[in-house]
Amino acid sequence: MYVEETVARLEARIRARFPDRRLGDAAHALRTAVPQIHDAFEASKVRRSRIRWVTRVTGVVIVLVAVIATALALRDPVFDGTESTVDWLPIVESTINDLVFTSIAVFFLWALPERLERRALLDLLHRLRSLAHVVDMHQLDKDPEQTRSDYERTTHSPTRPILDSEQLHQYLDYCSELVSLIAKTAALCAERTSDPVVLGTVSEIETLTAQMSQKIWQKISLLSPRG
Repeated sequence: MYVEETVARLEARIRARFPDRRLGDAAHALRTAVPQIHDAFEASKVRRSRIRWVTRVTGVVIVLVAVIATALALRDPVFDGTESTVDWLPIVESTINDLVFTSIAVFFLWALPERLERRALLDLLHRLRSLAHVVDMHQLDKDPEQTRSDYERTTHSPTRPILDSEQLHQYLDYCSELVSLIAKTAALCAERTSDPVVLGTVSEIETLTAQMSQKIWQKISLLSPRG
């Protein structure tokens, strides 16, 4: 897959330039998530087909049982008659209750395969959202002011070696690429489903990563021009 290959190349670039930084681990986590989405789709397709067949058969059985039970309940009043019209009230009430509960059961079974697919996709999207926040944490303490010649550490400054302007530019650029690829990976979930909840979650992740990328590029714009 093109997205997986792109993420793999980005991971290799990050590890080559920043081998002692954990940003490469975030890229690796994203690289492993891409094939999992593909595999989840394939497994979900087979599972959904089996579950749909079972739920459809079960739904038909429930409807047939409800029809037979209703017919048996109405047989005597229809053929033998009742003493008064009032006697029909409990029969009608029972019939309506049976129809309502049958409809609820059939509706639940009919929607079950799609609900299972939705849960699987939302779990994957939740991982991607969490990964986006991990990348955001990596760039959070990368402040452009650290590249100034008059910058002085405090007791609460990051303990890792400070990156120079060129390194910081590369690091932030990698973070921007990562959050962009997270959005592309989330979009893969939208290609094979029309579930509004899944599509809404994908849209939220795309908005989140766009905001993160904008914040990162604001930092990059404050760096000294690259020579």
